[in-house]
Amino acid sequence: MFRRIKRVFSKFIDKASALLFSKEQLMDLIDEFKFELISNDVAYDVAEEITTKLVEAVENKIVRDKESLIEFLKKTIRSYFDSVELIDIFHEASKTKPYIIVFLGVNGVGKTTTIAKTAVLFRDKGFKPLMVAADTFRAGAQEQLRIHGERTGIPVFMGKYGADPASIAFDAIRHAETRGYDVVLIDTAGRMHTDSNLVDELRKIIRVAKPHRKILVVDALTGNDAIEQAVFFDKAVGVDAVIVTKVDAYEQGGVPLSIVYSIRKPIIMIGVGQGYKDLKPFNIDEFLDKILSVK
Repeated sequence: MFRRIKRVFSKFIDKASALLFSKEQLMDLIDEFKFELISNDVAYDVAEEITTKLVEAVENKIVRDKESLIEFLKKTIRSYFDSVELIDIFHEASKTKPYIIVFLGVNGVGKTTTIAKTAVLFRDKGFKPLMVAADTFRAGAQEQLRIHGERTGIPVFMGKYGADPASIAFDAIRHAETRGYDVVLIDTAGRMHTDSNLVDELRKIIRVAKPHRKILVVDALTGNDAIEQAVFFDKAVGVDAVIVTKVDAYEQGGVPLSIVYSIRKPIIMIGVGQGYKDLKPFNIDEFLDKILSVK
């Protein structure tokens, strides 16, 4: 997890620490550092901003040695995560019934499986969740969620293929209200994010369902595509929070930082395996420790 970006930081810190009194060589090293960050899925704008701030910190003697360099990098990266509003969907759900979440994301990112994992988390915390199969476009989508329901023992509200997804969401919410469900987790179609029909469909679902939160699911392994998807969905329908999947197999490491920087929305959870328990809260301290645990 994050192995490559950790190596980039470690190499830069070791080399820079020996060059802090050689400005010309240090500037070249910082420039090289910027492009190595970019090659590990750190968006160009944030890599540029980090390195520009670093140059200023060196010139102003804020960064003087290895320890102050590490502290500067940690503080700078943390600032991007600290600048966004944190969201606790479990606390919010305890205040509202039924608590409605619409999940967004393109095909292949693990959205449906993530919904099932999220439902299990809610159940483990004492809630009564209902999963809703509102993807009436992709063949097998509803069966996939139904199978998750059978495996987890969590009910699934299903409609017919070709039916209006917004009407399924509406009916599911009414069903949840009458049957005493605490949380409604709505799956949506995941065609290419540039598909205008998809955007219109999502807007209608959101208008009808009036979700408390819209959560985008992205696949860390898709790198810059994940960042582009985040920007697109946020502009098209609005994103409240992000779940990043397949983090356990992700070596580059820049996606979490780039998404937070690009759309100014929090990453609330990460997928770290195939099991239903393999969804954990994103923790900035753990992230910083992974990428900046320089020995």
